[in-house]
This record gives sequence, C-alpha cells and structure tokens, in this order.
Amino acid sequence: MEPDFLETYEREGYVVAHGVFSSQEVEALREHYMALRAAGSYPGDFDGVDITSADPLKRFPRMIHMHRWDDVSLKWLLDGRIAERLTTLLGVEPFAVQTMLYFKPAGARGQALHQDNFYLRVQPGTCMAAWLALDDCDEENGCMQVVTGTHKLPLLCPTKADTSRSFTDVTVPLPKNLSPSPVYMKAGDVLFFNGSLVHGSYPNTSQDRFRRSLIGHYIVGDAQKVGEFYQPMLRMDGSIVEIEVSDGGAPCGIWRDIDGSPSLEMVQPALTAAAIHE
Repeated sequence: MEPDFLETYEREGYVVAHGVFSSQEVEALREHYMALRAAGSYPGDFDGVDITSADPLKRFPRMIHMHRWDDVSLKWLLDGRIAERLTTLLGVEPFAVQTMLYFKPAGARGQALHQDNFYLRVQPGTCMAAWLALDDCDEENGCMQVVTGTHKLPLLCPTKADTSRSFTDVTVPLPKNLSPSPVYMKAGDVLFFNGSLVHGSYPNTSQDRFRRSLIGHYIVGDAQKVGEFYQPMLRMDGSIVEIEVSDGGAPCGIWRDIDGSPSLEMVQPALTAAAIHE
C-alpha cells in the first residue's frame, strides 16, 4: 500500500491510490459500460437515454446501483484491493451500498460542490467513496475538485446551484478562506474520500474527451443507520446486511461572520436557504 496512505487521508480527507487497476482492466471496464449504455436504459437511470438530445448528459446519463443487476459491477464493488484500502482508512471493514458510472462526455456539465453523507445519512460515522478513473482526468475534461480538510466539518446546509455549470441543482457555500483544488488522475487510479469532504467536478470543456468514472459508496461497518435508498447493503464477502433507515432530519451548518472570521452555526433543516440568507 502507498506510503503515508492513512496519514494523508486523515489530514486531507482524501487520498489517491495510483495504478490500483491495470490498463487492461480499465479498458475492459470502459468497453463494458459503453456497451451497456448503448444497449438502452436500466433501473435507476434518470429520464432514460435520449440520443437526439443536445445535452450530452441526456445522451450519456449516469448509471446507478448497477451492482444490483450487473455481475461486473458487483465484482468491482467488492474487489479486494478496494476492501483492503477502505478497511485501512476506516479501521473496520465497510459495508458496500452503491455503484455509479459517470460517462461525462465532451460538453457535459460538472457537479456543484456537495458532501456525500448529506444523501447517505450514515449514523453514526460517515460514508466513503472509492472513485476509479476510467480516463485520464484533468480540468479540461472535468476532473474532480476537493476542498482539503473539510472532512472535519459537519454537514452543511445546501443552497441553490448554477445549473448552467452543474447537472445538480444544489451546492454548499464556502467562506472566502476555503476553495476547491483539482485532483489530477490517471486511468486506473482510485480516489478515496470521506463522506463529509466538500467536493464536486468541473464541466468537461474538451472537444472530444470522455471523463468516465466508476464509483463505489461504502459506509463504516459499525454504522447503525443509513438512508433507505442505499439498502440492502452488502458485506465485502457479498452477503446481505440490514440496518435501520435514517431520516433526513439532522441539523446542518451555515456560515456566519464572527468578528471577521467564518464560523459555523448549526440549524434545523426546516430553516430554508432563503431564510438563512435574510
């Protein structure tokens, strides 16, 4: 395993493991998912596939929960190389809860800054992502961007995102002293990051490059609750495990200026974004 793997993760909230998957494995995964996408729609697709659309993300919408119907995805989700690194980062073997495949063709919008655990609602603890680059990733083709150290923050209250640049319509605001940085990756690298880490991705401004990525979401193995959308969960040996369903009622943080410095104030989710900024 990479030197300082755990230390980097604990300090930054993320760590890149280089060359985890070989070029042959990556090529096989690219071909597999491109063939699946060309074949039609699947459970979990948003609005299906529209090959006539001017929106690249409608021609190549993301796939979700593929492991529930695709053996290749299930095998990857439970891969021992990922399990070993996640166990090192979490201190306990994780539960696997989700797969996603982003195609992100040329011209596609990015994703606004967000925190994964806002959606998964793991209690106690957090979720983790294993993000496999299926193409080389840089700012031109829409690489990931992360806000270092924000894994130590609570969940932040979402506000409205710019949907001309993001395919999602919510984001989390940051104070002026925090800003995202790009994460450059080679195909076969895996980015591991904490569920509270603020992250997103740039639009793909290239002329002809994809930025395909295969993502697994996991939760700490001693968690007691998770959102209903992510059940049933799997142990890393493939057996099913069930825990309680969490609700969306946890407080979230808003930034206040206290004597010239940003400070977080926790509020109830019923307080709307409009009310927060009055």
